[in-house]
Amino acid sequence: MSTVLLVIHLLVAIFLVALILLQRSGGGALDGLGGGSGAGNFLTARGTGNLLTRLTAILATLFFITSLSLSLYYRDHINTNNQSILDQSNVNAVESQTSTIPDVPTAEK
Repeated sequence: MSTVLLVIHLLVAIFLVALILLQRSGGGALDGLGGGSGAGNFLTARGTGNLLTRLTAILATLFFITSLSLSLYYRDHINTNNQSILDQSNVNAVESQTSTIPDVPTAEK
């Protein structure tokens, strides 16, 4: 389950970034694509801007939903002993690191 949710989350993030990069800051997003006489209001500058704005809002909502779902999933499944990582003592890790440092040989004259 977590793998599927993570893949969906990554795909939504990639599409969201690509969609944001397609937009122009002045509000005239994708001006070169629109304007055919039979297109109506769909691919005009205003229609394309509205389409990209709606898609951005939808993808942003999906991104937040998948982010919250992943955080709730991993909170319940990874932390089985319900302890914070900050509550754990790092004394054993420091002792094991200092005991493996080799002594420096002294130079004899």
